Amino acid sequence: MTALSLLVIVVLSGAACGKSPSPQPTTDKPAPSEQYGDVITSDAARDLDPSLQSAVEWAQRFTYASRSGINDNGTHVTAILLVPKGPAPDGGWRLVAFGHPASGTKPGCGPSTSPTLLDSSAVVLQLLQAGYAVVVSDYQGLGDLAKIQDRPDRDHYHPYLDSTTVGYNLIDSVRAGRQVIERAGGQASTSWLALGIGQGGQAAWAANELAANQGWSMTLLGSVAISPAADITGLADAAEAGTLNGQQQLDLLAFLSGVKNSYFNDFPLDDYRSGIVAQKWDALLACDPAGLAERATIASQITPDDLRPHSPAAANTLRGFLEKSSLPQGPTQGPMLVIYGDQDPATPAAWTEAALDRACKMGDVITIRRLPGDAPDQLDMAEALDWMNQRVNSVPAPNDCEGRSS
Repeated sequence: MTALSLLVIVVLSGAACGKSPSPQPTTDKPAPSEQYGDVITSDAARDLDPSLQSAVEWAQRFTYASRSGINDNGTHVTAILLVPKGPAPDGGWRLVAFGHPASGTKPGCGPSTSPTLLDSSAVVLQLLQAGYAVVVSDYQGLGDLAKIQDRPDRDHYHPYLDSTTVGYNLIDSVRAGRQVIERAGGQASTSWLALGIGQGGQAAWAANELAANQGWSMTLLGSVAISPAADITGLADAAEAGTLNGQQQLDLLAFLSGVKNSYFNDFPLDDYRSGIVAQKWDALLACDPAGLAERATIASQITPDDLRPHSPAAANTLRGFLEKSSLPQGPTQGPMLVIYGDQDPATPAAWTEAALDRACKMGDVITIRRLPGDAPDQLDMAEALDWMNQRVNSVPAPNDCEGRSS
């Protein structure tokens, strides 16, 4: 889990090659469909940041059908697909589903309409330069309201840190991205990878668990989860004890908002907020540039009591919702690389270690990298891309679960 305003700067390298000419995207808009991963609408994206545009042959923003992890309802989610310059590799473009860091909880907070993808352009650029086509989902509820709510009863809220929802969203974005490529006259591989940071790390991990059922007709080669929001149950303990740090306060705020929207009539929000949090609730959930400065000012005034559950029963209820969203929920389909640090302000290393222990007991194959606080690259993305390249080349993944305490 990372700050809502997390800036991501990474260095990746790699290569892919092939022989087919680069296709040009169509502007056809297919009829609406409720099949998971079907493209609802698509439009050319021509306003990318120059640093991204330099590596992109063509890009499209699109809306696709996905699935809520809360109630299993069909949802519409927005995303952007970026196809790199040069010929596609043999077998077609292999997609990487990039799980973006937390960016907000309201419609319009997603990165797909931002020229820099809300400061994730450095990651995406290097993936493109490595020869991957990249699809970036906004996640449920974060796209433009007019695109994600085509009828009054369509769920359009964002269930922040609901791992199942964002896992579905990543898988379905790959299926949709393949459709966009094929409708443009290109070829897309059926194998894919996931890479995510913070909330996106949670999404990449969850997608690996869900791929066996949701990812039919595609093959997930592996996922990279960096600083993943895996075991988040500690937020309940910290809220009850009054020890939440500033980033955890914002994460809990966003999580409570998602739970309230998911279980509107059954979740008494005021059992979990007081003081300035209750008074300035909407301002604290702002993601627009104009509201970020005010949000930061208000957030600096939050006291421990402002997010303390009002009773032990309320704390237990909160803990239950956090457990429902925590990972692992089940075994993964493919191998994982999990990178985390000693100094992550949102998810202490002990929380991630607990999630890894449980995942290893389920039989997962995980390469584990715990970075010291003084590591020069807290994301270790050079290793991430090398690990992905090995999966593409069918090299068995190192398994650090072997010998881990049972």
